[in-house]
Amino acid sequence: MEALHIKVLYCVAAYLLGSIPSSVWIGKVFFNTDIREHGSGNAGTTNTFRVLGVVPGIFVFAFDLMKGYLAVSLIRFAHDMIPATSGYINFSLLLGGLAVLGHIFPVFANFKGGKGVATLLGIIFAIHPIAAMICFGIFSISLLISKYVSLSSMIAGICFPILIIAILKSHIVSLNVFSIVISVLLIVTHQKNIIRLLANEENKVNFKKKSKNN
Repeated sequence: MEALHIKVLYCVAAYLLGSIPSSVWIGKVFFNTDIREHGSGNAGTTNTFRVLGVVPGIFVFAFDLMKGYLAVSLIRFAHDMIPATSGYINFSLLLGGLAVLGHIFPVFANFKGGKGVATLLGIIFAIHPIAAMICFGIFSISLLISKYVSLSSMIAGICFPILIIAILKSHIVSLNVFSIVISVLLIVTHQKNIIRLLANEENKVNFKKKSKNN
């Protein structure tokens, strides 16, 4: 068995990966803007699109997705873990969860981060690529049609447990529970967005030009 303190180091590394505040650093370095002081005040992909524009938003989305993917991939260094077993999936989910925790409460940005949607997608890509690709497709189609990042995130999140449990027939209890928790969490963390959507006050993504609201 691999020493416990080694696995603790993996967990710390996963949290630190998640804590890298890409949107905050990009905003400050390239735009002299702290996006937490503009738009919704959230340090995530949606607010990056809203405040800095499409190109920075895409970069932040990709970077935050990779944070989740790489955090889960740390399990490959745990040599006593057997892929596709419940223990392997459980530890993968733990590492991914710590990355999301780091994204929401980043040690490198005074513990004020984003909602972790892109990081969650990265976790899903690492654990269940097929479900991740389908969810990303649903998100992309919804975004192109509605131009609402928040709405598209919630729709993809709601579809995730349906895919895992009903369509892909997962028999791993922890993964099934994880999918449901993620779906609920996305709805809970987007309450303000839901209110703005219902009031027709949610900002849409402008795919044609860079936002000047910085």
